[in-house]
Amino acid sequence: MDIDPPAVLVGFARALRAAGVDAGPDRVQVFLRALDALRPGVRSDVYWAGRLTLCAGRDDLERYERVFAAYFEGAPVPGRSRVTPPRLRAAVRGTGLAPGRATRAEDALATPASASRTEILRHRDFAGLTAAEKKQLRRLLAAFTLHGEARRTARRRPARRGDVDPRRTVRELLRLGGEPARPRLHARTERPRRIVLLVDVSGSMSPYADALLRFAHAAVRGGRTEVFTIGTRLTRVTRELAHRDPEAALTAVAAAVPDWRGGTRLGELLRAFLDRWGQRGMARGAIVVVLSDGWERGDPALLGAQMRRLHRLAHRVVWANPRKGRPGYAPLAAGMAAALPSVDAFVEGHSLAALEHLAAVVQGATRGTEP
Repeated sequence: MDIDPPAVLVGFARALRAAGVDAGPDRVQVFLRALDALRPGVRSDVYWAGRLTLCAGRDDLERYERVFAAYFEGAPVPGRSRVTPPRLRAAVRGTGLAPGRATRAEDALATPASASRTEILRHRDFAGLTAAEKKQLRRLLAAFTLHGEARRTARRRPARRGDVDPRRTVRELLRLGGEPARPRLHARTERPRRIVLLVDVSGSMSPYADALLRFAHAAVRGGRTEVFTIGTRLTRVTRELAHRDPEAALTAVAAAVPDWRGGTRLGELLRAFLDRWGQRGMARGAIVVVLSDGWERGDPALLGAQMRRLHRLAHRVVWANPRKGRPGYAPLAAGMAAALPSVDAFVEGHSLAALEHLAAVVQGATRGTEP
């Protein structure tokens, strides 16, 4: 698989978006134009051009550092400091400086040898990764973040645009002794929807369980997310995944989950989840994501009935199936076929790129593939 340099850089921007950086298409275009005036094969130029064009504020800087180090295989950024090099500032402003040659050998990005490997890794099936590729994948997944699609709440906050706030307006008039005053305005606040992840840890999902649980760890770290494992039993692992260190979190999950690599009883466990947690409000209005290959040892009719019940409670139901990424795949398994009519988005879950797309679907940036 040959990857050209622009594809590598666009892949880097996608990884930033998955980490929560608002690197939209407009910013990516400015980033590429800045590198046209610089040296796209030089690490420090790529670092500073991306930092100046792809980051929207201070909150993005820490995420940018983590993604840059993971995407370009953890190598340090030469010349990184608080002061941006003048040449880079000028290039980002569009002065059209001609490309130069790298002044230090270690400053070269070696795009075909490092970043291209990362871009290829984004599309590799988790089941076929080597030990070194798994290590690189873990660094990239550690930079992930996940927030639910925003929803408007009943609460209001002072705003420059919006509806008239009668209480604040009256208080202002009283403070001024009845003199004319500008009306005070307020607007409804937005809050991300809760995310519920149901991660299949049965035997057929064992090649994907580690990566999917690391994805779940990033989601829990990002905010309002609940995680359950499903196999022969239903286990809530949100507390275990709350560890800041992903290795400690995965170790805690391994100790808490009793049914690794067992069978799959999706219908019974989904019913147990809805009876205990769904009716209590955890699934109500939430984005529920099932990460499973859809193999069902129980009654498919029960799974279909529980999926319809879940669909009535949740805001959206997303199903991520690692087998969907294989050529010629069709959802012919009885469990998957029974569940699909109640699924709002049916997406792949076999690779890093697939998880980036899943994150975009959950955050409402795209609707995914409708079943």
